[in-house]
Amino acid sequence: MNQDLTKGAVMQSMLRFALPMILGNLLQQCYNIADTLIVGKCLGSNALAAVGSSFTLMTFLTSVLLGLCMGSGAVFSIRFGQRDMHGLRESAGASFLLIAILAFVLNAAAYASLDGIRIFLRVPGEVWGLMQSYLAVVYSGIAATFLYNYFASFLRAIGNSLVPLIFLAVSAALNIILDLWFVLGLSWGVAGAAWATVISQYISGLGILVYTLFQCRQLRPLRECLRIRARCVREIAGFSVLTCIQQSVMNLGILMVQGLVNSFGAAVMAAFAAAVKIDAFAYMPVQDFGNAFSTFIAQNYGAEQEGRIRKGLKGAVCFSFFFCVAVSVCVCLFARPLMGLFVNAADTRIIEEGVRYLRIEGVFYSGIGCLFLLYGLYRALGRPGMSVVLTVISLGTRVALAYLLSSIPCIGVAGIWWSIPIGWFLADVAGVAYYLIYREDLLGKGGGHGREGILS
Repeated sequence: MNQDLTKGAVMQSMLRFALPMILGNLLQQCYNIADTLIVGKCLGSNALAAVGSSFTLMTFLTSVLLGLCMGSGAVFSIRFGQRDMHGLRESAGASFLLIAILAFVLNAAAYASLDGIRIFLRVPGEVWGLMQSYLAVVYSGIAATFLYNYFASFLRAIGNSLVPLIFLAVSAALNIILDLWFVLGLSWGVAGAAWATVISQYISGLGILVYTLFQCRQLRPLRECLRIRARCVREIAGFSVLTCIQQSVMNLGILMVQGLVNSFGAAVMAAFAAAVKIDAFAYMPVQDFGNAFSTFIAQNYGAEQEGRIRKGLKGAVCFSFFFCVAVSVCVCLFARPLMGLFVNAADTRIIEEGVRYLRIEGVFYSGIGCLFLLYGLYRALGRPGMSVVLTVISLGTRVALAYLLSSIPCIGVAGIWWSIPIGWFLADVAGVAYYLIYREDLLGKGGGHGREGILS
């Protein structure tokens, strides 16, 4: 099942590798949407607002772990491209131990700060009790999120994107079944939706752990845990820490925007909760394609295949652009019926606000598609610091404009929605300009010493 992306037709191999990742995250979005849909239709708008705001918070917390796993995955891909199996095992063992320790600390900090979340996110009183009940349960799934994302990153780095899809598919189906049972059958409310999510996460996390340990014996990622070398730690940190910072900054900005949204009341919170799920589902395929593109670039960078990198870059830009245009048309045309899936028809204010959000964001999906490719490119080429810069530009603009524009009475909450595509556009301009200026150095002409410095 492991795929060597340094050989074969460029776009065919990239798309074949990307497809399971895209399907996997669409399934993941399906079980996130299942929570939102069942809660919104069966428990009301306050419960929908609580779950939606909790999801934004959990995305921020787990982004720390996801960033570390993605950064480690870039190192694994380069080692695999170099055919350095010993280095791959050593890097996998060191990164597992380091990220596991951080996951434990993060979990403890999440529970310790539970009561302070209400003030930070400006959660209305009628929503807070439900949100607190949901978070108290869903925090227990942080360890499972680490396990799944770590081993999925490891397997994808060595060209296996199918197995993570299989475990995620089982988890998604189980989550939907448990959602219906716990929320409707047992009447557990929002806590039932949280338990359904946590149980499903542990099924996928523990399952992929067992698979990797037994089926990838020649690459056992835990075998070197007790022999961590300083050089290996520096290498992992060089890729992972900056990728972690990028993910954290990105989601911190989203969390700050969530707090601003919450200040407009429960109806706007509910509209945002539903619309963001639709939004994420719409552009998730191009985000996963960006991650697959990053693995492709990293493997070929390790194998010093500059020609394949250039061809892959051109093909990826074309694919991403045309896909985003098609999705933009669909979301703009069907924004109202899509909102109707999550919100009762009587809640007209919630539906109208959600439609306005989707039509503003939907027109500009090509902007976020380009940004995902830039993130993947710089992470794979050993320049994760540039990904951080682009994230700061995108999110800094978004947060600043959201607070500024929404304070103008004639604009109001729509200013929050407009700030998002403006941030995408500015980050794209900076990322493309940097590539055009430093292209030859980035892709390896005269850059051999730089490559050795990164991975020596």
